[in-house]
Amino acid sequence: MATPWSFLLFLPLTSTLVLIPIVTFICVVFSATVALKRQLAYLGSSATLLVSIYLLITFEPQTTTAHFLEHAHFAGMHYCVGIDGLNILFIPLTALLSCLLLLYDSLSRQTGYPHFAACVLGYETILMGAFTALNLLQFWCWTALELVPLLLLSLHTGTGQNRRWVLSLLLQYWGSGLLMTLAGFLFLAFGLVGSDHELTFDWQTLKENNAYLHDETLIFILLFFGFSIRMPLFPFHGWLPVLSEHGTVASTGIFLIGIKLGIYAVLRFILPLLPGVAENWAYFVISLGIISLFYGALLALIQINARRLIAFAALSHSGMLIVGAFAFNEFSLTSSLFLSVFYGLASAGLLIAIGLIYERTQTSFIPRLGGLFDTNSALGVLFFIAAFSTLIIPGTPSYETAYLLISGIIDEYGWTIALLLLLGNLFTAAVLLRAFQQLFIATPRRFTVSNKQLKHYASHTTKKPLIGTIICVLLLASGYYNKPWLNLLNHDISALFRSFPIHSSGRLPLLPAVK
Repeated sequence: MATPWSFLLFLPLTSTLVLIPIVTFICVVFSATVALKRQLAYLGSSATLLVSIYLLITFEPQTTTAHFLEHAHFAGMHYCVGIDGLNILFIPLTALLSCLLLLYDSLSRQTGYPHFAACVLGYETILMGAFTALNLLQFWCWTALELVPLLLLSLHTGTGQNRRWVLSLLLQYWGSGLLMTLAGFLFLAFGLVGSDHELTFDWQTLKENNAYLHDETLIFILLFFGFSIRMPLFPFHGWLPVLSEHGTVASTGIFLIGIKLGIYAVLRFILPLLPGVAENWAYFVISLGIISLFYGALLALIQINARRLIAFAALSHSGMLIVGAFAFNEFSLTSSLFLSVFYGLASAGLLIAIGLIYERTQTSFIPRLGGLFDTNSALGVLFFIAAFSTLIIPGTPSYETAYLLISGIIDEYGWTIALLLLLGNLFTAAVLLRAFQQLFIATPRRFTVSNKQLKHYASHTTKKPLIGTIICVLLLASGYYNKPWLNLLNHDISALFRSFPIHSSGRLPLLPAVK
């Protein structure tokens, strides 16, 4: 049964993940000075991180329903939040990256926007609300609100000359995605009406009664295409490289967790609620995933802007993760979910490194840079570890988890798809490592500031190596010792696997638990 929050510190802990940053957000908005805003933001984000760590420590993976489940009914609406194996890792990651972005703000000369800390806290609130929501309409409202801090950060802290055009492009893509997902959720909710069920957006109720649904194929199309814009997948990716190029790390750092919300939404709302239709559309989704994998890698190869390069690498990773999600076995589902978190952290490391390079050189164009390792060794190590972590070969941090992913894909689709996945991943990782060589090792071509200035600015603060150390330690630790993290996911992934009508007989055993 669900763990009642009243037994845990006598607080609604899941709701606290949203309440702390939103209360801090209000305090920050009405603070008089930038220094006070930052201090309050640090305090609030640190408190949220501590709560998320407590939830992670007390999480019991063998519990049959959601942990820290909270229900409330008011004004005809049903509020429902909880934590299970599908969202348990995203919550501390979101809290951690919020803290790191606030540290980045203190290093950056470009994020002089007085409400930057408030926007980060608002973004953290929205992501926490979306990841913990177990009500479809509640989830949709949070994802719609996500546009507000993103637009403000892009408009006020972006570095490009066409920021308003970027915002209009983002509104076109995201507006279409939000409309499609809203329509899909409405079809899901009204699909039970007339079958002795009242109108509801409750995730658990819809999951238990999905046999009564009508128009499942239409619902799948609306939800999958809506979520594909968020992941993103080819050909719905056009907004991501543009936003990465014209924005800053401020608008895209935690946003990398936001785009993982697309993968999470597929695992949360499509696979358990529409399992039969998902199986029937698997080859279509696999085709899009493979195209995204190679298309993203090829486009990343020809980029001369480092931020666009990372955006296309993220597109390639999304293709690999969606292939794993639609292999319909426990190995691939568990690996796809864990790698979503892992690659989100790696991509954040890459973006932060590039953002701080921009602060020193005033450019992110690769041909203008080179030889940065001597003056910025901490950033070089961060970039290398983050790029190396995405490579699937023996000895790399993600190898063991990716091996499970490949095993599941071989079991379902054979060696051809698995080899394509390996080749695409190798291609993408090679592009990232090539970018490391061009930025940090190769002979410098032209700096916008002198080496003397670079050395002075590189030694200006101790927060820079702190950010890199935190990300590198987490990547290496979680990559090389990932069984405890995978055990957190196993039980809920097994329950998800049993919901598939065609594959539920099971070809692979349960993942072994670590005692």
